[in-house]
Amino acid sequence: MVFAFFSIYIISLALVYIFQEKLIFQSVKLSENHQFNFSVPFDEHLIKTTDNEYINALHFKTENTNPLGIILYFHGNADNLQRWGEYAVDFTSLGFDVLMIDYRGYGKSTGIPSEEMLYNDAEFIWDWAKGKFDYPKWIVYGRSLGAAIATHLAAKSNPDLLVLETPFDDLNGATAANLIPFKLKYKFSTFDHLHKVQCKKFIIHGSRDWIVPLSSAIRLRPLLNSEDQMIIIPEGSHRNLRKFELFHEKIKELLVL
Repeated sequence: MVFAFFSIYIISLALVYIFQEKLIFQSVKLSENHQFNFSVPFDEHLIKTTDNEYINALHFKTENTNPLGIILYFHGNADNLQRWGEYAVDFTSLGFDVLMIDYRGYGKSTGIPSEEMLYNDAEFIWDWAKGKFDYPKWIVYGRSLGAAIATHLAAKSNPDLLVLETPFDDLNGATAANLIPFKLKYKFSTFDHLHKVQCKKFIIHGSRDWIVPLSSAIRLRPLLNSEDQMIIIPEGSHRNLRKFELFHEKIKELLVL
């Protein structure tokens, strides 16, 4: 019995090691003819990169004639913009436009995702947006895996604000990674770059997050300055923070008030 359990454990570890990219980048492809449908008005862009790949972006529009700013939103490691586009209303309702992208290999975006390429694409999209749009305020927002990408970008681009939702210190700080006795191929370290970010920083996390434990996010706290904030949502988990009124109150307080 013990031998069988040990054998299963070893096989499971081997599979995790071999297929770790599939576990990290849980992309869902979309047909190039897919028609997005959201309650918030948006423009769709297919942006050609310097290495001849294409990044799919959705530019959501607030009803305000004069938007307060734009939020560059970097989503989590799973699905595509058909799911994540539903989150735009949380910010357009506050008077901000939102620019969301699908990473390489996600949705309609082409190419193969990797840590380096996701960082490069984030910088490329920032430069593209800066050259195309004129906003009074530029905010970089990252959720889960996207928090590491957002932090890396903010350290180089110096936005007006960096917001991290359910971030981890690095990928090995996530629950699943803590269960394996080896380092993952990719690091996606928020910790390594957060201290380089010059703008105000805001972290929001749930107390019952079983995917990215609160302890992982708390390891980022020493890197915050006196004007920065870390908010913990009691009973909040990894996927449901926007269901809590406190989440919306703090986001509104941060962006508008």
